[in-house]
Amino acid sequence: MMKLFNEKIVNRIREALADSRQVKEVKMFGGICFMVNNKMCVCASGNEMMCRISPGVYEEALERNGCRPMIHGGRLMKGFVYVDEESMKSKKDFQYWIKLALDFNKVAKPSAKKRS
Repeated sequence: MMKLFNEKIVNRIREALADSRQVKEVKMFGGICFMVNNKMCVCASGNEMMCRISPGVYEEALERNGCRPMIHGGRLMKGFVYVDEESMKSKKDFQYWIKLALDFNKVAKPSAKKRS
């Protein structure tokens, strides 16, 4: 079975989040999502990284090369962006996206738990 995520991106995210407390990896969106403080933070999916960022910096982030909005179930998910591998090759660019996601994680509300 083919992997739906880039192992190199997963390892870079793992490394970047090594100092964060309460990090959990969950298979989601056809990739690996990193939950920080029980909230979705970043995911590795295909050759992209999905970041959950502040809606306040969302428009500005979309203007950066290699960044596109997340569309899930036909709906635009404001505050979620995909960044292609090429646009986060440098450590500086990669850190920019990780920092945006971690900054928003501090104030983000956890997703509502589904009732069973």
